[in-house]
Amino acid sequence: MRQTQALERHLGDITRRHLPVPLAELVMFILKQAWACLFAILLLIAIIGTKAIWQQDWPLARYDALVIIAISIQIGMLFFKLETWDEAKVILLFHVTGTAMELFKVNAGSWAYPEPGILKVMGVPLFSGFMYAAVGSFMARVIRLFDMTFAPFPPFWAHIALAVAIYVNFFAHHFIFDTRYVLFVLTLVLYARTKIWFRIGENWYWMPLPLAAFLSSVCLWIAENIGTSTGTWIYAGQNMLEMVNIAKMGSWYLLLYVSFATVTLVFRTALRQDPVSQQPTPELQTG
Repeated sequence: MRQTQALERHLGDITRRHLPVPLAELVMFILKQAWACLFAILLLIAIIGTKAIWQQDWPLARYDALVIIAISIQIGMLFFKLETWDEAKVILLFHVTGTAMELFKVNAGSWAYPEPGILKVMGVPLFSGFMYAAVGSFMARVIRLFDMTFAPFPPFWAHIALAVAIYVNFFAHHFIFDTRYVLFVLTLVLYARTKIWFRIGENWYWMPLPLAAFLSSVCLWIAENIGTSTGTWIYAGQNMLEMVNIAKMGSWYLLLYVSFATVTLVFRTALRQDPVSQQPTPELQTG
């Protein structure tokens, strides 16, 4: 972790020497976001790369290779201390909740994994849980890399209750009415005042939490289009040349709140119920 911080300071010094401060801060923001996305980027590269080279007559199915690659990425990140063990706990939680949703949704006909594989359960390849884990990895790493603080944060019980309601609705709307529009409103009501404070170099910035969730949902929708364009998974009624329905962005927006709640089960120190006027004090930082 100290080597990463030293590298960040070195890159920050270089960018500030050659660029105006606002542009240098923007460059560092993008670089730190990309570094936080390392797990997801490597997994996306694996999905695209295997699609480009894989042959049907190879003895190992592409889906099974993706399972091996995903596990190898996880082991490598822990071995090289790119993730902490607390972050690994978060990823495990994501893998469990994500796989449970995949099993239900695939068998409900929402989407399908058309390729063969040995490491599949009820039509769901085991690498699919790592796609949710990649979201968890990003959230856990971005909180640490940006020293994030969330303030003023709503009561923790309400935060968890909303996440549970969203997660249940992903299953329940197949049997009863869909409450997603009510849930959209509740996310705005509950987190309307919550700012995400984050640090770049010595400077602190903030962004409204719902805005951050929306922007993240756009990125996930783009990544999902990459996945469907490779045929790795296909939505019901969709072909590989069609874009994913933009309504799926709303699903990702809601799922991000479930993801965030899962992360905060481990990273509670980043939450603060009283407002922060200018910048978090050192004891509020997460690492």
